[in-house]
Amino acid sequence: MKSTADWITDEVGEFRYVTESYLLDFKGRITLSLIATYLLQAASSHAAKLGFGYSDMTARNSTWVLSRLAIEVYHYPGADEQITLYTWIEETSSLFSHRSFELVDGNGEVFVHARSIWAAIDLETRRPVHLDTEEYWKHRTDRVCPIERPGKIPSVENDTLGEPYRVKYSDLDINTHLNSIKYIEHLLDLFDIELFKQKGISRFEIAYLLEGKYGMELMLHSKESAPGKYDMAICHEGKAICRASAKFGD
Repeated sequence: MKSTADWITDEVGEFRYVTESYLLDFKGRITLSLIATYLLQAASSHAAKLGFGYSDMTARNSTWVLSRLAIEVYHYPGADEQITLYTWIEETSSLFSHRSFELVDGNGEVFVHARSIWAAIDLETRRPVHLDTEEYWKHRTDRVCPIERPGKIPSVENDTLGEPYRVKYSDLDINTHLNSIKYIEHLLDLFDIELFKQKGISRFEIAYLLEGKYGMELMLHSKESAPGKYDMAICHEGKAICRASAKFGD
């Protein structure tokens, strides 16, 4: 089976990172939120290289929003490790662009596969914008991401009390909405540190439903739906703005 490196073309982006000690967790390993940050940085940079990055989209009065993200982690690298990230467009429809990722550690070992689904929205109306499928389709590759696509996540808000949180300045992105990574961080903070001492997250999935805004009073919910598997939600006034799931492994 070919590695992603064997598929490198203009359509497959290659990005390099070095794990910094100040970004590691208490176990001396990179975090899931840092992995997600690498994914979003690479997605943005690769889109710009192909001609539909942030500046290109805003010139058309539109922007990309992340709809779904699924990450599978096989192991977590430590400090001062070289990371190579590959990203490519696997599929495109009139409403969504499917982008996949592969992360390789300094020993040449794959430690993450991820899938993401993006939508373009109008900057003023916040309504979906139809994509030029011909323009985006020409950039897709035949490289297949080996993990399951994001699926439906059960609701848990009616079965749990939840923990309150108010959206603050440090939560905001360039669009003055709750940053995609902050959703993940706030959900992971629901778990006790003892769980992280014993296990790590092997699969994380999130569906972004509505945009969080400054000052919003949120409720964060989590419920163990199977041994080591948790379903989660962030809600505003009883309505989910995202749903997520996390599976912990050894």
